[in-house]
Amino acid sequence: MSDTLYDVLIIGGGPAGLTAGLYTSRAKLKTLLVERMILGGQVMTTTKVENYPGFPGGIDGPDLMVRFQEHCQEFGLETVTAEVSGLVDLGREKIVTVDDRKIRTRTVIITTGAEPSKLGIPGEIEFTGRGVSYCATCDGAFFRNVPVAIIGGGDTAAEEALFLSRFASKVYLIHRRNELRATKLLQERIFANEKIEPIWDCIVEQVVGDNTGVTGLELRNLENNATRTLNVDGMFVAIGVTPKAHFLADILDLDRDGYILTDADCCTSMPGVFAAGDVRKKILKQIATAVGDGAIAAIVAEKYLDTLE
Repeated sequence: MSDTLYDVLIIGGGPAGLTAGLYTSRAKLKTLLVERMILGGQVMTTTKVENYPGFPGGIDGPDLMVRFQEHCQEFGLETVTAEVSGLVDLGREKIVTVDDRKIRTRTVIITTGAEPSKLGIPGEIEFTGRGVSYCATCDGAFFRNVPVAIIGGGDTAAEEALFLSRFASKVYLIHRRNELRATKLLQERIFANEKIEPIWDCIVEQVVGDNTGVTGLELRNLENNATRTLNVDGMFVAIGVTPKAHFLADILDLDRDGYILTDADCCTSMPGVFAAGDVRKKILKQIATAVGDGAIAAIVAEKYLDTLE
């Protein structure tokens, strides 16, 4: 057990976690931020962010997150690369398991975010990393001058289809409905791009391939039940996200989809524990809303700490 008692322990280093860390560090609260991968979260895989205020023309995701990090460092935020696997409530203190250590803290802010959802079809797992990907900005450059498919119909799928069109010879945008859910601006860009071809009312039933990787997708039309094989060298999945809160299922109240339930002040079902960003149940998941959540959680945590004095 560590002898150090933190005022705030933040789990997750995306926009919500970094914002919370900025606020608590600036308030002179002893804060530790734990991130199991790299600081910046999912935004680190985004080529251009166009809807975060203050950056006309957009800004690359990694560049934006570096600015977040530098701002936190200005106020001395302590960070560590590790994985959190447990949380125990002892009333005025919480015990958080970080790798093989037990860390004491008076409050916890959970900002673990969400990860890409899987299709759950045959061949998906077998060919992950060999033609199946969940991040176009990470892997798109590996598919130069070959046909690929992107699965989904929302903003993420549209953005990734546009990005893939820079490299691939053809981009098939496969959607289970007959219209996209993406914003009008993105739809206009999709339909104006000659390299992108939407395939409506279809789902992927199987990924097929050989020892070289993915060679095609088995599609089924939901309107007439007809099946066909689409020859592609890669499949990118963009059908939504799954909250990374599974390790809290027996500790906090979650909804049926696994999101942490909070009130408007980001308070969870456990006093002194707060949730911010994409891991909590809310209507909109954007960098701007994650930043707002992080700020709220930090301020409410500070007020909670005042009640313990």
